[in-house]
Amino acid sequence: MNEKLPLRAGLWVLLCTLVFGPTFAPAAVAPSLADPTLPSASVWESNQAATADATQAGDGDNNESVLLSRVRQLTFDGPRAGEGYFSPDGTRLTLMSEREPGNPFYQIYVLDLAMGDVRRISPGIGKTTCSFFQPRTGAVIFSSTHHDPRSEELQRQELEFRASGQERRYAWDYDPEMEVYIAPGPAVAAAGPDGVVDPDALIRLTDARGYDAEGSVSPDGEWIVFSSNRQAYDHELSDEEQALLEFDPAYFAEIYVMRPDGSDQTRLTDVAGYDGGPFFFPDGSRIIWRRFTEDGLMADVWSMRLDGSDQRRLTDFGSLSWAPYVHPSGEYIFFSSNKLGFTNFEIYMVDVEGTKEPVRVTTTDGFDGLPVPSPDGTQLAFTSSRNSDSGRGSGQIFMADWNHERALELLDAAPLRAR
Repeated sequence: MNEKLPLRAGLWVLLCTLVFGPTFAPAAVAPSLADPTLPSASVWESNQAATADATQAGDGDNNESVLLSRVRQLTFDGPRAGEGYFSPDGTRLTLMSEREPGNPFYQIYVLDLAMGDVRRISPGIGKTTCSFFQPRTGAVIFSSTHHDPRSEELQRQELEFRASGQERRYAWDYDPEMEVYIAPGPAVAAAGPDGVVDPDALIRLTDARGYDAEGSVSPDGEWIVFSSNRQAYDHELSDEEQALLEFDPAYFAEIYVMRPDGSDQTRLTDVAGYDGGPFFFPDGSRIIWRRFTEDGLMADVWSMRLDGSDQRRLTDFGSLSWAPYVHPSGEYIFFSSNKLGFTNFEIYMVDVEGTKEPVRVTTTDGFDGLPVPSPDGTQLAFTSSRNSDSGRGSGQIFMADWNHERALELLDAAPLRAR
């Protein structure tokens, strides 16, 4: 297993660099990682372009206008932002952004889409990630390390390192201090426009040693689904497992559910390799997530029932396919993939049963990923580097009008997936 660790890490360096920008770019990438052998684009890619009456994929950025219009950038403050999720009424977006003075790490914010007001949900210290609204309450869940007494020292060390001009190999930090919190609705409302939620109002929902994050809430507000690698910390590991934990802690991540008060924490998956990024279907009947292969070389989109049964693989794309999210109609799924090139992440969609070949959505140079439709299905928020250094810079959040009717036409015309 250990001989595969460098390649697994290289893939995560690639993905994190594309999403989070060149500040975190590795000092060097092995030639084998820079030019991997990945499956070529399917014949369906050219068929899709013909069906859409658009130019051939890769000839420019006009193809995506078949499905996306009025593409506009929503976030500008700070070097990077990402993972925007709509409030149930579609008027606000919760997101993570690096913009706090003295803290180089992400913090959580809520953006009012009509007024442009931004209020900070997280305390402003430590690291945070993965926020989501709880329906009917106005509450926001997110993960944070602000309880870690080392937080401010870690911030200082990171700022000094960045100021030094040095570069290092980067992968997402699966900090074992990362825990799930909830900011109650009244506390969020009390913060007011451009205000800050009172840190004393935050409620901690998890306390197991290990990375607890990537949480989202069911449509009825009764369940939270999240990813955790806590099982790597609850028993003595073998030498091989310890080496793997130190090199790739995501390998141990599995999917869990719990009640919104933190009770009834239950593990749903038990498969070698990274299971993460879970969300509920619009009707709350199933969970969708991404599962990496054991060697960490590829990932695909899966779905399962809320008790972990009936696990179904929905994509078999021969690439890194991740960040799935179901359209409110329940008819298809958005996800991101580098199918067309090692560094070229684009947004795709596939029918909810995974019976068809995926349809490409974006065609603009740079990273396009983390797609999230609005509750009424007419808008699509996503993270992109398209306006940054010719697509090679850091990501920010964008939004576009979504053509649902055209999407259904393209999905209907897509060929069946080979099995």
